[in-house]
Amino acid sequence: MKSILIVEDDLTFSTMLKTWLGKRGFAVDTASNNARARKILHQQEYDLVLSDLRLPDEDGLYLLSWLRGMGNNTPFIIMTSYAEVQNVVDAMKQGASDYIAKPVQPDILLKKIDDALSAPLPDDSKLDVVAGEADHDSYTNNFLEGESEAARMLYNYVRLVAPTPMSVLINGASGTGKEYVAHRIHQLSKRADKPFVAIDCGAMLKELAASEFFGHVKGSFTGAVTDKTGAFVEANGGTLFLDEVGNLSYDVQVQLLRAIQEHRIRPVGSTQEIEVDVRLVCATNENLEQAIANGQFREDLYHRINEFTLKMPALKDRQEDILLFANFFLDQANRELDKDLIGFDMNAERALQTYSWPGNLRQMKNVIKRATLLAKGDFITREDLGEQLTEVRPAAPQNTFALHDAVSEKERILQALQATNNNKSKAAQLLGIDRKTLYNKLKLYQLS
Repeated sequence: MKSILIVEDDLTFSTMLKTWLGKRGFAVDTASNNARARKILHQQEYDLVLSDLRLPDEDGLYLLSWLRGMGNNTPFIIMTSYAEVQNVVDAMKQGASDYIAKPVQPDILLKKIDDALSAPLPDDSKLDVVAGEADHDSYTNNFLEGESEAARMLYNYVRLVAPTPMSVLINGASGTGKEYVAHRIHQLSKRADKPFVAIDCGAMLKELAASEFFGHVKGSFTGAVTDKTGAFVEANGGTLFLDEVGNLSYDVQVQLLRAIQEHRIRPVGSTQEIEVDVRLVCATNENLEQAIANGQFREDLYHRINEFTLKMPALKDRQEDILLFANFFLDQANRELDKDLIGFDMNAERALQTYSWPGNLRQMKNVIKRATLLAKGDFITREDLGEQLTEVRPAAPQNTFALHDAVSEKERILQALQATNNNKSKAAQLLGIDRKTLYNKLKLYQLS
């Protein structure tokens, strides 16, 4: 007797399917969400999984990806009332055996089940190909886009601009996933088979910026003991991602602008120019328009890098996605820490949903990884989440210390430091910037 696991949150439909398939000789179990399905699949093997695409926690594609990531090649059929081409393509790319559109027609479903059960498992060579594709997409497969209206609008814009040659500026607070969006733009572009090169402008020394961007020849300056290939050449034909582009010094901005305008670069110490073709994607958590007004950012460079703007929503503005991300990060932590937690208890879920998440997704990932390590039962409790989440805090008032109102930037930084007793981490949160940016500002204004 062949065994089937049905993953479906519509209990009436799930019960009907279980009864119908049971009468046709199958042993059938059911699960109503991803967390329960993963728990069952850890404990028991099945001949086939039949999963709905839309589930309360993560979708069926996530369950499929998790299953394949465990090295489990059990036949997997996706059911969806959202019979969109992209969903089908994504399912097949991740290793689904087949899909069926709702409302399900019994004879068609039975035929697809029989076909999936009779199909041979992938041989070793095919598994190697799948593994190679997984490595290629490892960054984007390790992220969840979400289902909130804010997320759908953002990724609709991503899909719209990605195939074009337009330069893109991604604006958003630290920890909101700007680098993932940059990767996704590259993946969906016509340059997807070419390099993606990322540069952290916030960590770049002014004296070495030209070498990082354009490379250098041996002996061009003290310490240049070998030739170096710059980011523009490394990314030639592909995408160059400049993170925290607002931190570049004015002199470096001039050099960058010339390279973008002329599509040519000259390595430091070289007399030869190199022609380059890169698609530029930049990110910042600063207000570059205000920086232009303050004389800190070149307006001509701004227009070059900002042919299309994407604004990253903060996690607190994506209420529908909070538990989706929480369960996603829990699965990651389970794998990394060799744990097997099922999910969050009711009080923990309430704390996750009511917390303001000033550090956005990065903060949530760290909180949940720590909680996964501390948890003693099958579920993460509110206490496991740590002191910062044990008391519900209202969202931080907006623009209390915003960097771009009437008071000077230096004065706002001093006010924030005074309000937090010189705690730079908290001051950065009040200012709506990350610590790295705050330290750069402190250096700029010579504040100790």
